[in-house]
Amino acid sequence: MASVKLKSAEELNLMRESGRLLARVFDYLDGRIDIGVSTMDINDVAERFIIDQLHARPASKGQYGYQYVLNSSVNYVVCHGVPSTNQKLKSGDIINVDITLEQGGFIADSSKMYMIGDVTPVAKRLVDKTYEAMWEGIRVVKPGATLGDIGYAIQSHAQKHGYSVVREYCGHGIGREMHEEPQVLHYGQLGKGLVLQEGMVFTIEPMINQGKAKVKLKKDGWTVVTSDKKLSAQWEHTVAVTSDGYEVLTLRAEERI
Repeated sequence: MASVKLKSAEELNLMRESGRLLARVFDYLDGRIDIGVSTMDINDVAERFIIDQLHARPASKGQYGYQYVLNSSVNYVVCHGVPSTNQKLKSGDIINVDITLEQGGFIADSSKMYMIGDVTPVAKRLVDKTYEAMWEGIRVVKPGATLGDIGYAIQSHAQKHGYSVVREYCGHGIGREMHEEPQVLHYGQLGKGLVLQEGMVFTIEPMINQGKAKVKLKKDGWTVVTSDKKLSAQWEHTVAVTSDGYEVLTLRAEERI
């Protein structure tokens, strides 16, 4: 495995600023994601806000040939959903909005679930338990813990509630590049894997399925869906390992640790 880049105090300060700005993007979108809004509308308002108001760069645009500033994954789309003018949100939908932002040479990455109109109790439970699973993973982060501890915490919580964990996609180190080492799996064994050190920064972004874990890639080469067409949910934060625990760099205004 390539070496993990530990962030200095100065670099971590720059990453804090990227994370703070990205949290503001979600605050801005909160009142703009609703019934009748297209996923392209969400993309476009996010792009303008990042560039015009925050004077930052939407880091996903142009990355790996991707044309948009965010992923919009609705209902049974697991991740990497592509914005479309034809896809308008309707009551009962759940949507993950996944955004990256670069400022000062460093990138932050986060995603949030939105529940549109009257969402079924089954869908709401999946969204809520996925959020809890992400936090179960975050809370074990500290020097001396392992990546396996993070995966184990997430997997245990998801499976306890009857859900499955997607295995093909994972969290990742982040900094000057969107994807750095290490890979952060959302399943694992206690005490296994890379030992965490102060200065590591990575994403924790579990994708949790209502049905089976199996997924498939659509013909567009981006969109990943559940193979059984059952619902999927995802939440994501960028997390730094501190001297005595963790710091969530992309924490949003409505969240309390």
